[in-house]
Amino acid sequence: MTLHYDLHSHSTASDGTLTPSELVAHAVKSGVNVLALTDHDTTKGIEEASLAASQTMLTLISGVEISVTWNNRTLHIVGLNMDINSPELQAGLATVLEFRNWRAHEISRRLAKRGINDAYEGALKYTNGDVISRTHYARFLVEQGYCKDVREVFKKYLVTGKPGHVAGEWATLENAVGWIIRAGGQAVIAHPARYKLTATKMRKLLGEFIECGGVGIEVISGSHSRDEYYTMANFARLHELYASAGSDYHGPINPWIELGRIPALPDGCKPIWELWDENQETQNISQVLE
Repeated sequence: MTLHYDLHSHSTASDGTLTPSELVAHAVKSGVNVLALTDHDTTKGIEEASLAASQTMLTLISGVEISVTWNNRTLHIVGLNMDINSPELQAGLATVLEFRNWRAHEISRRLAKRGINDAYEGALKYTNGDVISRTHYARFLVEQGYCKDVREVFKKYLVTGKPGHVAGEWATLENAVGWIIRAGGQAVIAHPARYKLTATKMRKLLGEFIECGGVGIEVISGSHSRDEYYTMANFARLHELYASAGSDYHGPINPWIELGRIPALPDGCKPIWELWDENQETQNISQVLE
């Protein structure tokens, strides 16, 4: 039987709009056989998702999406198939969450200077855990009528040069990849086409990523175009990286991205799930449930 993988998704533990249990139910309904929950900078949703998945035929992969600063730009590194009880991983994520919390307050201060008051408290209403993100601010600003949708909020308020933008000071590439590896997982560069890197800078990133121990690249992403699938597949083949595939699903609030609605990997790619066997998957899920 051909399995249907979706290795990039979010729940209310970060900036998704479905709880971990609801996400699992939606994955089953959508025909996904293997799902990775990869919330931003936290693994707090994994236990609930694992318990929900244990009542179904779905295989849940323990994951995370770590915010990284590389060459003065923000990147995301996905960790897959990890032991989320790793002390080093959790200590590392705690440092990222500390900066994320400071940034949230700073965004609010900057928006207040533009007459938008109590933005932190407004954004906090949309959270369900330790993670407060720009997306939570965007939902608050839409609710308050400042913009018609989340995309407009980012464009007007939250990107470089706009009133609520705060530059990231996230984990280093070396640290993020190291936390994942020492938790027994595989590090993958998330949605690489989104960073709009030149071919030269992409090769530099991939070279440094591989030196750190990274092994995969998201060839298929909900934010990639068809042409970008093949461009990233070429990078994967050229650098002998495993290929991953994930929708980057955040919930029905973003109807243009649906869980599991992603094409097959292009020919010649080595799927990252070839690194896993049934014992590894079972081991990591059982560690969550202990």
